[in-house]
Amino acid sequence: MKPIVVGTDFSKCSYVALELAVDVANKLKTGIRLIWVKKEKLLVSSEHMEIASNLASEKLEQLCQQYSAKLLHGDITWAIREGRVSPTLSDEAREQDASMIVVGTHGASGFEKHFIGSSAARVIQEAPCPVLIVRENFNFHKELERIVVPIRVNTYSRQKAGPASAMARLFGSTVHILGLLDLDEETVTLQGYLRQVEAKMDSYNVPHNTVMRKYENYSDTVLEYATEINADLIVINTEQDRILSRLFLGTNAQQIVHQSQIPVLCIHPDDIANFSR
Repeated sequence: MKPIVVGTDFSKCSYVALELAVDVANKLKTGIRLIWVKKEKLLVSSEHMEIASNLASEKLEQLCQQYSAKLLHGDITWAIREGRVSPTLSDEAREQDASMIVVGTHGASGFEKHFIGSSAARVIQEAPCPVLIVRENFNFHKELERIVVPIRVNTYSRQKAGPASAMARLFGSTVHILGLLDLDEETVTLQGYLRQVEAKMDSYNVPHNTVMRKYENYSDTVLEYATEINADLIVINTEQDRILSRLFLGTNAQQIVHQSQIPVLCIHPDDIANFSR
């Protein structure tokens, strides 16, 4: 099975990402590739960079030893790469043919808590596979019981059903299908979309519920509903085609990943099969 790539900078949020990645890897029966990216700093001497690399090697080895016992099927390996974080993790994911990338991000206080780190956002944009974003305050004591899948009338919206059903099967979750209505004249079309998503869940025997809501602000409605049902995961796509999605996130996707306090699984429209299979 394809491994999961996890980036670490030895911060609390990167350890949270590793913990979640282990949980997902055990469900997928796969391993983990742990990456530390050595970023060149002009004001740091070669000697200091070498010391930093040696310390990173020791920490990576310790993490692998610590978490290898928790992995039930695959192995955990590590590597040090050099460059910018987002393209380096994306290149590693391509090289490993990874099933997903898991990225931790800081849960700052006050106004800043609503924004994920810029590196995490760029990983989503550039990754060749699904990206799971998790904040450092993620609650590991709660099962992944409820997955929110927002559906509206557009080309790619229903494609999230595959990855969502895969996650639900792995964790024994219930999928909450949220139909989002912008214009009244789209009601019949949206209802047809929702029936198709329900049929997808039925075909995999995934328990599901469906609600339909009118919205003015897409991301606010999704996040309010996720809070209302005490959701554990939101599955979204980036809303852009392959070329554009690697340059920027769609507005709605960007707002959700910036503001969500629960994990978000981000899918590029043309990467749908990568995780579902």
